Amino acid sequence: MAVTGVDPFGDPILRTRFALPVRPATFLRRQRLLHHLDQGLGTPLTMVNGAAGAGKTLLVADWAAGLGHPVAWLTVEAEDRRPGVFWAYVLHALRACGAPVTDEVGCPADAVRVDHRLLATLAAELNGRDRPTTVILDEFDRETSPEVAEQLEFVLHHAGRGLRLVLVTRTEPMLPLHRYRAAGELTEIRGAELAFTPDEAVTLLELHGLCLPVEAARALVDRTRGWAAGLRLCALAARQSSDPETYLKEFEADRSTVADFLLAEVLKRQPEQTQDLLLRVSVLERFCPELVNALTGRDDAEPILARLHRANAFVEDLGHSWYRLHPLFGEILRAHLRVRSPGSEPELHRRAAQWLRRSGSLPETLAHGAAAGDWEFTADALVDDLAIGELFTGLRSDDLGRLFSGMGPDVHSAATDVVRAARDLSGRDLDHGLAHLHHAEERLASGAPATALLSCALLEALAARLTGSPGQAEQAAEAAEELQREVPAHLLDKHPELSALLLSHLGSTRLWAGHFEDARAALSAATVSPGGASTVFPREDSLGHLALIDYLTGWPGRAEKKATAALTETERHSLPRPSGSGIERLVLAAVAVERNELGRAQTLLDEVTALHSPPQDPVTAAVRAIVTARLLLARGDTRAAVDAANPAVSAAVTSPWAESHEALVASAAQLAQGHPEEAAELLRAVPDDEPACAVEAARLHLATGRPDTAIDLLDGVHSESRSGPAVDVRAALVRAQVAEQAGDAGTASRLVAHALVDARREQLRRPFLETGPWIRPLLAMAPLQQLARGWLTPAAPPRGDGSRSRTGPSPLVVEELSERERQVLRRLAQPMSTQEIAADLFVSVNTVKTHLKSVYRKLAVNRRNDAVRRARDLRLL
Repeated sequence: MAVTGVDPFGDPILRTRFALPVRPATFLRRQRLLHHLDQGLGTPLTMVNGAAGAGKTLLVADWAAGLGHPVAWLTVEAEDRRPGVFWAYVLHALRACGAPVTDEVGCPADAVRVDHRLLATLAAELNGRDRPTTVILDEFDRETSPEVAEQLEFVLHHAGRGLRLVLVTRTEPMLPLHRYRAAGELTEIRGAELAFTPDEAVTLLELHGLCLPVEAARALVDRTRGWAAGLRLCALAARQSSDPETYLKEFEADRSTVADFLLAEVLKRQPEQTQDLLLRVSVLERFCPELVNALTGRDDAEPILARLHRANAFVEDLGHSWYRLHPLFGEILRAHLRVRSPGSEPELHRRAAQWLRRSGSLPETLAHGAAAGDWEFTADALVDDLAIGELFTGLRSDDLGRLFSGMGPDVHSAATDVVRAARDLSGRDLDHGLAHLHHAEERLASGAPATALLSCALLEALAARLTGSPGQAEQAAEAAEELQREVPAHLLDKHPELSALLLSHLGSTRLWAGHFEDARAALSAATVSPGGASTVFPREDSLGHLALIDYLTGWPGRAEKKATAALTETERHSLPRPSGSGIERLVLAAVAVERNELGRAQTLLDEVTALHSPPQDPVTAAVRAIVTARLLLARGDTRAAVDAANPAVSAAVTSPWAESHEALVASAAQLAQGHPEEAAELLRAVPDDEPACAVEAARLHLATGRPDTAIDLLDGVHSESRSGPAVDVRAALVRAQVAEQAGDAGTASRLVAHALVDARREQLRRPFLETGPWIRPLLAMAPLQQLARGWLTPAAPPRGDGSRSRTGPSPLVVEELSERERQVLRRLAQPMSTQEIAADLFVSVNTVKTHLKSVYRKLAVNRRNDAVRRARDLRLL
């Protein structure tokens, strides 16, 4: 029905305030929210509470239009703070929707008051109706009169089931909501629920003619927090761009219609002091009242922040009195701050950094110190907190590296030199790192803070590791132990990575020097360091070095277990990338070579090259060189093996085991090339105090025709040494070969049996493959045949197999052939010429020759017929 009349001021009733807002063509109906509003029909009060532009009004208007019965809609205005005006409009809204009230209710005549009888009569009339009346009050945040709120609650309460009240508001209304919540009589939709999901954002953008992948929409939703107006304004602007997807990813918020909206609807609605506060806090990621007061120089932040949050003014409550700005709002405010107060940002960052250093978190302190350009303060904060180790743990090392990348060369202090030294050493720039470290130590007087001196001790230990200087490492460790007594306990507890790093550096340096047991002690202590994710990388690194010690002392199974545990350290803590030196993969590759799993060894070496290049310290460089050389040697590439075994390692002290393994590889290569004298000469450089090296040297001496020297070396190995099965197997095979050459077949068989038992547990194949042909007749004899079958020699054919019985010695298991090599081998057996094989496989003749060379090497033969015969013995054909 038509609505006519005047309000208590005598002004005409504005009928536009009763009209449902028109939904635009790009409006997206969201069923999840409509369903929630439908649930509100079962409660007397529904509140839709969200920020400006959150989509509240259009959502409720769309829902109201689909109810199937009229609703009383009223858009509240500021004049409605007078009770008479407010109730006059409510009564006209009821009449406009076809749910008129009787004349008995009457109409307010006074703008500033309403007769209680009118309210009671209205409540009673609504309560007496058969069908409840739905009243929607849009923009109810404009209604700030406590009297009106009290009157509205009175009518709602006494109308009973006859009234369904829906409040659309930016702020918390002054009704006693707690009572309605406790009674289960309140339906609430708030900002988090109003936010668009990525899928909804995709659909909304499609309505604007834009096609965006879900991931791109997710990034836009993250930036806008799913804010409806922001998404719509961005979509409208993107439509004008030649590359909408790039625009939505990179648009400058402060130069968009989004900025116009937020400045007009949020910032400029605030009092001048509140505007100033918002502009100042825009430089912060998060803030609490005390921090805000430090920036403003006032003491009124607490009530202002609480009010802004309640008013949905794009200030988000993080809990425990901490807040943050909506991301877009923050971007726009920062740009506005630069215009309104140019040059003020560094000072605001400086104040924030100073407050945070006293009361807040270190990462925020460093971020604001760097933003202020105060590098002495920022470096001091890092060093004083004993956090220098975080540059090496992988958790924050990249972030800290980027943060301090802006520190120019003109800044000089002890702390800045410590940070520069840490950055350079973490990048393996030894010359610059040591120079900065020495400058820092010169600046630190005798009364310098223990935290700074302890940081220097850590860097000294790292430098010692990188240069292979065990004496320097021991001195750094002793100094660190003394200094830790002077550092506050809470700092040591806060940064367990420092002690873990010290131990791992010390252990690595001791290992380089060949002091295996001392190295094991330091490294084992590092592996049990507390601290969870903060000590993952030194634990991983130490486990890898412990695995290397096991490998070097002949315990491949133990080495494999520790190396695998090292690899899983980062996975257990879901860290983003591998760390450390990659030594655990190198150890696994070394074990794979011992087991003759050459393809797996190559894969692991390739992974190390891809993830950790160049080598980070002498230990890693030496191990990579040794494993690569042994793999090449196993594949028959002797010249490349010799070249690979001699890495470019710059170390202050030579490593006995590294030099010994290099000499052993070179000697084996010379022997394989038919130069026994040269091989014997190289063995003179191998000391006899390392059992693993001594035993391998004994094998090579025997191969060069010096059995007495070989036995002398074996007899000189200390019985109390903790050598593992890899050493014992090789020693037994050397003694067995000497016995076999002396005609003592019984002793030879007994020693080979002992070697087979030890080797089978560890799947050690290389020691047997390296012995030469003398061992094959022995392996064909029972019970040695049974001990070797299945892992060292082929398994027995199944019963009933019609294949001919094998009369010769069992061949040793060889490296697995690739599929293409099997194809070549099958054609080789037909027989087909090289040219015919190439034509049949559609490859070049040179490619076939390459495959044949690999097949011959893997089958340990030199001729075509031998390859076919050997393949049949191995049941490859």
